[in-house]
Amino acid sequence: MSFETISVIGLGYIGLPTAAAFAARQKKVIGVDVNQHAVDTINQGKIHIVEPDLDKTVKTDVEAGYLKAFTTPQRADAFLIAVPTPFKDDHQPDLSYVMAAAESIAPLLKKGDLIILESTSPTGATEQMAQRLAAMRADLTFPQQQGENSDIDIAYCPERVLPGKVMVELIKNDRVIGGMTMKSSQRASELYRIFLTGECVITNAKTAEMCKLTENSFRDVNIAFANELSFICAEQGINVWELINLANRHPRVNILQPGPGVGGHCIAVDPWFIVAQNPKQSRLIQTARLVNDSKPIWVVDQVKKVLADCLTETGKRANEIKISCFGLTFKPDIDDLRESPAMQITKMIADWHTGTTYVVEPNINELPNVLKGLCQLISTEVAAANADIILLLVDHKQFKAIKGEQIRQKWVVDTKGVWR
Repeated sequence: MSFETISVIGLGYIGLPTAAAFAARQKKVIGVDVNQHAVDTINQGKIHIVEPDLDKTVKTDVEAGYLKAFTTPQRADAFLIAVPTPFKDDHQPDLSYVMAAAESIAPLLKKGDLIILESTSPTGATEQMAQRLAAMRADLTFPQQQGENSDIDIAYCPERVLPGKVMVELIKNDRVIGGMTMKSSQRASELYRIFLTGECVITNAKTAEMCKLTENSFRDVNIAFANELSFICAEQGINVWELINLANRHPRVNILQPGPGVGGHCIAVDPWFIVAQNPKQSRLIQTARLVNDSKPIWVVDQVKKVLADCLTETGKRANEIKISCFGLTFKPDIDDLRESPAMQITKMIADWHTGTTYVVEPNINELPNVLKGLCQLISTEVAAANADIILLLVDHKQFKAIKGEQIRQKWVVDTKGVWR
């Protein structure tokens, strides 16, 4: 069966680019999101997030009539679910958004439809979703009931794109397709090939789910090694960035760069899904998470030390000292604040510091609610002119353009090694 109409549930940082990619191939795409503002913005041919080239694609898709957004699901031939999968306070996966999305499309399903879960999920989530759908639609058969002969095909296919390069990587990167049956995998592959130039690699649903978690856990462990080195080097009086550059001259060593912590919707979250299901077997993965989660507290401690030096040397009182935090997003040159260690650090400083806390973030127009009333959003120029202490948290291109010798402040905490 061909895919004349494709529905994407969840129009965030992954769902909207995916919807736009299908629509750009002249497929009728129905985008669905509970956020009325996002829906209205998209239907105006605009976007509510920052992602290079996405705005042009969405504008063209909407004007051509291939992309339209709704707050409730509509009938389609294929449904892609790209909703958040956060964890709860005890680091247990929260599948409530996935299940709510599945329940919302259940009444619309017809024989021959394809459902793909893209949301990062613990192993077994695709099967859980299929069971929920089967319970709601006894008139249809699902892969766990009829295998290759089921009325509905279901697969898992995680995204693996880099924010800031989504519109390129979405098309070029290989996709891991984990169908509940071989037919489900083949139909999902057929769907993605509408825009994909990369390869579709077929496996089963549980392996595909674990593959996504493994990729980000691998990165988290490697980042934790770099961050742990930064702890050690600070105690030893060694420049960690020089050390890493030297060590990386070894032909088989490739150490990553340390930073203020790990953020975003993937690396800071996905490893906990493995730990939640395999607590005894995931000791390294869990330790890496704890190391990276501890980095923001360590950064704040460094700021406290610098403040103490500043007070001693200047004779000022603490409430007279202005601290400028450069960057809030979880990675450079985007507007995404999810799980951002930079924002966590800024919040901790603003709560503790009795003086003024400035924020410099070129990718947002207003402070997030958790910082309103605590900080002032200012320009780079104002921060450079007025701050006593500068804290670099995100290596945005605007900040990297500033040479170290241009920083007049004596007290600088550079978590990214940009101005070293």
